[in-house]
Amino acid sequence: MATDPRTAPSDRPLDRLVADFVADELAASPTTATLLGVRGYDHLLPDLSAAAVVRQHQADDRWAARFGELADDDLTADEQIDRDLALAELRGRAVMRDWRRPERDPDLYGGAGLSGVFGLFLHRPLPPDELATAVAARLNGIGDLLAAGRAQLDPELASALLVRRSVAQARGGVAYCRDTVPTLLPGVPAVAEAAASATRAYEQWADFLTELADRATGGFAIGGERYSALLRQKEGLGYGAEGLRERGRAAHAELVEKITMRTRELAGHDDWRGYLRELDANAPATPAAMLAGYRAATERARRFSYEAGIVTEPPGERCAVEPAEEFQRATLAVAFYFPPPPFAPLADDGRVGHFFVPFPPSTATPEAALDRLRGNSYSAMPAVAVHEAYPGHHWHLSHLAATNTRPLRGLLRTPYFVEGWALYAEQALADAGYFTDPAAALRQLDFRLFRAARIVTDVSLHLGDWSVDEAVEYLSTEASLTPDVARAEVARYCAWPTQASSYLTGALEIARLRDRWVAADRGSLREFHDTVAGTGGLPIALAERAVFGEAE
Repeated sequence: MATDPRTAPSDRPLDRLVADFVADELAASPTTATLLGVRGYDHLLPDLSAAAVVRQHQADDRWAARFGELADDDLTADEQIDRDLALAELRGRAVMRDWRRPERDPDLYGGAGLSGVFGLFLHRPLPPDELATAVAARLNGIGDLLAAGRAQLDPELASALLVRRSVAQARGGVAYCRDTVPTLLPGVPAVAEAAASATRAYEQWADFLTELADRATGGFAIGGERYSALLRQKEGLGYGAEGLRERGRAAHAELVEKITMRTRELAGHDDWRGYLRELDANAPATPAAMLAGYRAATERARRFSYEAGIVTEPPGERCAVEPAEEFQRATLAVAFYFPPPPFAPLADDGRVGHFFVPFPPSTATPEAALDRLRGNSYSAMPAVAVHEAYPGHHWHLSHLAATNTRPLRGLLRTPYFVEGWALYAEQALADAGYFTDPAAALRQLDFRLFRAARIVTDVSLHLGDWSVDEAVEYLSTEASLTPDVARAEVARYCAWPTQASSYLTGALEIARLRDRWVAADRGSLREFHDTVAGTGGLPIALAERAVFGEAE
């Protein structure tokens, strides 16, 4: 592995083990290496064959044993945290092993090919000739990747819901390889030929998945035992699935009371859902106008975050606000973010992150396109820009790229911290008086309420207590989502168990750490923000140890 150039070599036992582990991880996931800014893997796609899956399980067991052999007495406090971070990740993989994702989820295969090509264009890390060679190699490898999916997906295990979700992704992949990739490296015959090959592969993949969906009889729910084990063993939380759902219900009830009272003050009635729909009408008329609105909101959030002393500005950071690629638009109906590559030198544009605006798919009906625009209304943009950019994801991960010297913390992150931080950032700016527009302030409260509803929905789906239709009904009536948007959200939760619960759960835990910091008179809020965000994307208990030396 080409190690992080900012980190000096070390003979410490943990550092040697981490270097070998990171190299092993990147060899197994070369597309991750590209996104992290590590060269040497850019022409490769992951091997997802059945034999490779078995080898990965065996490797995970070996690594768990090796990290588990390291005693506290032989490690510094930071090294103990790194050891426990690796063990938490490996425990999470072990929990999900018998769920057999390679036999259930087509996104494992189709997504890997698309993200592999997309990652090469995101930061353009290579000289033009090398970039063209790497892009062509990955495009040519997509056929083998999808063949592995056809060989392993089992109609008795695969969920028709997840398969149909991947059909939409596959059709987006066709458009991306056919229409977009050749324009990014024009006049390069090898890339044009490889793009045509990948286009045919995704066309065949879409046909295969369409037929598989009609035969698929499996489910998506991982069950309460796995869900609770992930919370306790991977995330280090002190409660399981049922406890988490009760926390979500309590937070939801409290937020409904707050948003009802705020709506009464603004509109003179209690129908907060109806009032939010009225606010949605003030939306961009075109995708281009939506992009312009998000760029303006991002710049305003940036200025406030630094000038108000919420956080410290990292050197060289820049947030590029761009339209989502075609293949991403069908499955991601909301804004999303890709961070700066944490192992790339600053001279290689290593502090540029990308905030992607959710343009409607080119195949969207006029009604669906209008729904997408209204879902990104002007009242929504301020909170979304805070979450995705400043001082949310972009600031956090730019700050981490500038300050972190521990390779494992550049590789492993949990959404319970990363998404928790971004939602915490929304509330931190609300507390600092940022949302001066009453409509934007109400929308920030609505987004927090929605994250509480996500907890209840995600847990209920994966415990098998709710059907998809029941989950859609709940989000359509207990949050401000339309039925169509709620259905897309539910499909996401089915595909990514526990992820939807991470936002508010993490935000509440980080707020607890802030209160502990303030009670101990450790310094300013800016110092707390810089310190806790600089720990990485650790499970909350490990972040607490990194800040305070021990968890409460």
